[in-house]
Formats: sequence, C-alpha cells, structure tokens
Amino acid sequence: MIEIIFLGTSASAPSVERGLSSALVLYRDQRFMVDCGEGTQRQLLRSHLGFRKVDKVLLTHGHLDHILGLGGLASTFARWESIEEISIYGGQWALDRVRDLMSVVLRGGEVDTRLNYVPVRPGPIWSSDSLEIRSFPVIHRGPGCVGYLFEEPARRPFIPELAEALGVPRGPERKQLVQGQAIVLADGRRIEPDDVLGEPAEGVKLVHVGDTGRTDNLVEVCRGADALVIEATYAERDGDMAERFGHLTAARAARLALQAGVANLLLVHISRRYSEREILREAQQIFPNTIVPRDLERYRVTRGTVELVEPD
Repeated sequence: MIEIIFLGTSASAPSVERGLSSALVLYRDQRFMVDCGEGTQRQLLRSHLGFRKVDKVLLTHGHLDHILGLGGLASTFARWESIEEISIYGGQWALDRVRDLMSVVLRGGEVDTRLNYVPVRPGPIWSSDSLEIRSFPVIHRGPGCVGYLFEEPARRPFIPELAEALGVPRGPERKQLVQGQAIVLADGRRIEPDDVLGEPAEGVKLVHVGDTGRTDNLVEVCRGADALVIEATYAERDGDMAERFGHLTAARAARLALQAGVANLLLVHISRRYSEREILREAQQIFPNTIVPRDLERYRVTRGTVELVEPD
C-alpha cells in the first residue's frame, strides 16, 4: 500500500481553491515530497501531517511553480524542526536553479541544515527491502525533466493454512520462511519456503509525472500502474495552446492511461481557466476511472484500487 496526499494541484499560479504543485507520497515510515511549489509548507500544516520526516524532495523539473517553496521550507526546517539534512533529487537544471534559490534564502550562515543535491538519471534512485523509486525522462520545456515510479517488488504471500497443516509454529520460523529460508522443525522435518508460500503477487505501482508535452515515451513506464498521477493543464478545446507550451490536455492524459492499461488516473496541474467538472468530464469520456484530486485530499493506492481516505 502507498498513500499520496495532494498539497497543491494548480498550474503555474495558485487559485483560490488550489495551491502550486506539490504532493507527499507516504510509504510505511518514509515520506517523499514530489515538487515543492510556493506555499507548500503551509499546506503541510493544513494536512495535519506536519514536517516530520519530510527529508527527501523529488523534483520533476526546475520551473518556479515547482521549486519556489523549497526556500521557505528549508528555512523553517533549520530554525524550528529537528531535521538536520534534506536530500533534493532532480535533473541537473532543476538542481542548479534550487542552488541559486538557496544561495539567496540561506545567505548568512545562520542555517545549519545540510542540503544534499542528488542528480538523477534514468533508473533506481532510492530503495529499501519493500519499495524502489526509479526516475525516467520526461519531455517538457527545459532539460533534465523527470518522472518517478514508486513500486513494491513482487512477493509470494504466506499461506497460514499450509503452515498450520505442516505444524510450523508461530514466531521466527514463519518469518524465516517468508524471507526465503528453509527451517527444521523440532521433529527433524525440513520445511522449504515453497511449502508455505503462494504464487508471486505483483506489488503496488504508482507513477508520478510532472509537466510533460509528450506521452508516447511514457507508455511503457506507466504500463499496468495501479495509479498514474499526471498533469492535465488544458482542455482539448485549447489543444493548440497545450502543444505550444509543452503541456497535456485532459483527453491526451486519458488516452495515455487507456493505452498503458493503468487502473486509475489522477489529474493534477489544473489551469484556473477550467472548472474541475470540465477536466473530469473530458477525461472520463475516454478513461472512466479518472479522479481530479483537490488540495489536501489523501488517497490510498492498493492493487488496482485508489481510495479516498476520509479525514479523522
């Protein structure tokens, strides 16, 4: 299971209802911020998640509406939060722009927070035993634009009924079998992992794309995703403008979801010129399983399903 909370879903400039681009991906005890538009730190407070463990920022590209919030966030972390280090991932162009921003915001040496700038190239950028994050190239205005794939590895489920029938006791023996290690029972019988594990089951797959003007190069990375988060800056009636500025229409995003066989489509980076209803209607005519998230909405992504998490 992966969760995502949308902190800002507006395109280019904020609206009354929507802030600038940012989302927080939550996985077990890890938090990954994707982009950090102006006003993001206030949205974090409004989300009731706060700043705890927000020490990894993944930038899709270097446009100001995706990075300007980093200055204030770093300043707040340094002065008020117990976060000693922030790792900022992104293409070289994005990182260079953030360095320029930080050289102004953090000038004077009064900030002790360490900033690690991590250039990303296509491939794995972060992993644990239960999650891998990979970056992939995206075509937008400017070099080094990237998207991010969050994916759990395939695992063989433990089947308690088989373990009970074989007399495997509850406790560390079962954990060893899940980890792929054979055990020997007290009566001398050897139990192999194959004896108690089912067929491999795919893990959850979430794809997050920032701004992009093309989709043909994204089909394979999105293939079979449980959730695809992608921009829908324009409606199809303004398709020429979308092409000119390197953005997608809701219809083009929906056609990508259909072609790649994703389970659920979540559209963000919505221009103020359109209503949520218009963007949703256009996309759902092509891909019915479409959602247009609102700021501060939180979604739980499981195999094949995206579910809105109601606030406490």
